[in-house]
Amino acid sequence: MTSSNATIAYTDDKGVYWHKSSYSGQNNNCIEASHPQSDGTIGVRDTKDDQRATELKFSPSAWSSFVEAARHGAL
Repeated sequence: MTSSNATIAYTDDKGVYWHKSSYSGQNNNCIEASHPQSDGTIGVRDTKDDQRATELKFSPSAWSSFVEAARHGAL
């Protein structure tokens, strides 16, 4: 696992690159988002549940809209 000031990132056993905010702390109360996967979608999953296949998938434009809304306090 590699880390930086802003994110903690790793590649899982399926070759998907995931990252989460370092602001989540060590208690895993956060979500992880993937880089675009082979089908072009962005995966989102619960950090505590990373060994299961449960994830939500978003198109790049839907994910971008969500991130921008969150940045600007619109949620």
